[in-house]
Amino acid sequence: MSIVTLTTDFGVRDYYVGAVKGVILAIAPEAHLIDLTHEIPPQDVLAGAFVLRHAAREFPPDTVHLAVVDPGVGSSRRPLAARGRDQYWVGPDNGLFSFAFDTPDSEVRAIDAPALTDVCRSATFHGRDLFAPIAAHLARGLSLSTVGPPVTDPVQLGELTPQRYGERIEGQILHVDRFGNLVTSISAADLTGWEDHLRIHLSADRHLDRLCRTYADVPPGELLALVGSADLLEISVNGGSAAHSLDLDRRAPIAVELRQSPDTSA
Repeated sequence: MSIVTLTTDFGVRDYYVGAVKGVILAIAPEAHLIDLTHEIPPQDVLAGAFVLRHAAREFPPDTVHLAVVDPGVGSSRRPLAARGRDQYWVGPDNGLFSFAFDTPDSEVRAIDAPALTDVCRSATFHGRDLFAPIAAHLARGLSLSTVGPPVTDPVQLGELTPQRYGERIEGQILHVDRFGNLVTSISAADLTGWEDHLRIHLSADRHLDRLCRTYADVPPGELLALVGSADLLEISVNGGSAAHSLDLDRRAPIAVELRQSPDTSA
């Protein structure tokens, strides 16, 4: 059974998601459709990229991931179909798939195959008329090479990658979950060797000096830092909301510095 996931900013009130699913099933009736989410904030490409990065990797090889967060719909931005990390990706060339195209075996194509898409294409609903048909054909086994010409310079989101300056790492908050946990762009790998000697700067006058393993490592209501399930540095409050406590939101800067080890010599 072929799997097609859907990630959009369409919400579920309007007909948009249903129309996209109808197009896919008309071409690939055997496809198993999985909704990752349709609650990406409108036009928020970074939020869409975060969801895809951490949900899509759980799916089996050859899954087709259709993602439509597309503020540039109808413009000169390229429509893409690609293969990377053993899975297929279909959507706009705006950085949604940044994490999937960073491997040597990735293959990215610009969609340029009118015979495979809706000939009555709308300028404002490429999710239905352009991306859904391509996703469906890929789910049925279409060769990626037939979709269009190769693309060697897909758009990449620099926001997903923290910057290191000597003994300082600068990142930002990528995601605020429904519990108010602040998920940053700084990964566990970025902190290797620093775990016991770091200082996490949350604001000009507030910082944390240790990593916890679980939320319960601190008393209820207390602020903490840990590496969460996404393998990223996370700022949380045990039983509360770090977002509310710190008045921070997505894209707020977060920095980590290496502290010198205490002098234990006699």
